[in-house]
Amino acid sequence: MSVTSSPALAVEGLSLQIGGARILTDVTLQVGKAEMLGVIGPNGAGKTTLFNLVSGVLRPTGGTVWFEGRDVTGEPIHKRARGGLGRTFQTSSLFPRLSALENVRLAAQIRFGGALSVLRYPTSSDEATRDARERLAEVGLSHKAGDAAGDLSHGDKRKLEIAVLLATEPSVILLDEPMAGVASGDVPGLSQVIRRVHREHGCTVLMVEHHMEVVLGLVDRVAVMHHGQLLACDTPDVVMADRTVQSAYLGEAV
Repeated sequence: MSVTSSPALAVEGLSLQIGGARILTDVTLQVGKAEMLGVIGPNGAGKTTLFNLVSGVLRPTGGTVWFEGRDVTGEPIHKRARGGLGRTFQTSSLFPRLSALENVRLAAQIRFGGALSVLRYPTSSDEATRDARERLAEVGLSHKAGDAAGDLSHGDKRKLEIAVLLATEPSVILLDEPMAGVASGDVPGLSQVIRRVHREHGCTVLMVEHHMEVVLGLVDRVAVMHHGQLLACDTPDVVMADRTVQSAYLGEAV
C-alpha cells in the first residue's frame, strides 16, 4: 500500500479463525480521512470482532491492518492508542467512583506526559484539568463534572466516554454500539454529540450500531457484515436498496 495515497484506516484480507471456526473471512475495507463509516449486520456477523482486530484487542490469523499508511497488524493495543487510534466498548470502561472530570483528566494527563495519578486533586490551573473541562463542555457535560461516573445515566456515560477519547486527541475513533443501553429520549442528543465531534475535529469515525435510524442519519457510507464477511459497502441509499443486503440483513425475500 502506498503511504502517500493511504486512507486513514484500511484492512486487507483480514481473517480470524479460532480452532476450526471462521470468525472473520477475508475482509478488505478502506476508510477515508475524516469519513464516518457505519458498520451494521445481524448479531454474530463479526462487527465487534472487526473492531477488536483493528484496535489490537485480537490478532488476526490472516490479513493486514493499516493505520494512516502504516502496518500495525503486530502492534499491541496501547501502541495503536498512543498513535491516535481511539475506541469505546459496548460495556463502559469508565472509573465509576471517580468524577466525570477526573475520568477525562486521567486521559489528558497521559497525553501531556504527566504521571497517571488520581491522588492529586485537580485544580483549575492544571493543564490537564483545563483540557478535561473543555472536553466535557464539548459533549455537554460541564454541569456533571463533579458527579461520579457510575451515577451518570447511560446516555451521559456514553458522552463521557467520548470526552475521554477526545482528551487523547485521536485521529480515528471506533465507537462500538454507542447507543447500547441508552434511553430512547437520550439518543438524539448523543447522536448530535457524535456528529459535532466528527465535524469539528475532522477525525475519522467507524461506528457499529444497531439503531438503523442513527446510522443512516450520521454516516457517509455503510459497511454490511454477514457471517464474518463484508457483504456490501456504499452510501446508505445504495446499501439499503441492495437486494442481497435486504435478504441477509433485513430478512426480506430476494
